[in-house]
Amino acid sequence: QLQLVESGGGLVQPGGSLTLSCVVSGLSLDNYRISWFRQSPGQLREGVACTVSTYGPTYYADSVKGRFTISRDNAENTASLQMTNLKTEDTGVYYCAADLDGCWSPSYWGQGTQVTVSP
Repeated sequence: QLQLVESGGGLVQPGGSLTLSCVVSGLSLDNYRISWFRQSPGQLREGVACTVSTYGPTYYADSVKGRFTISRDNAENTASLQMTNLKTEDTGVYYCAADLDGCWSPSYWGQGTQVTVSP
């Protein structure tokens, strides 16, 4: 059974940085697209970033371009989301997700980790 476990969330001031990690078990990441989503209070869940493969393209939501960086380590079966210059509107629960075919409708989800950006 595939399992994704996020960590690294927390409270940070505006302008600060956080790195989220996702540990995957139950499958090899080699053939999977890995995405990060977030859900802010009162908002729909939105896709933030996606990595297709180790040397393949990455995609970002316009709201995080230039500030967030997604990466993956297939050998370690992990993925990360480095977040810099955080803004209050980045607050939300962040989810790691995986799918064989696409970025934005993944089949597998983690349980989420809370990120709060506040003065």
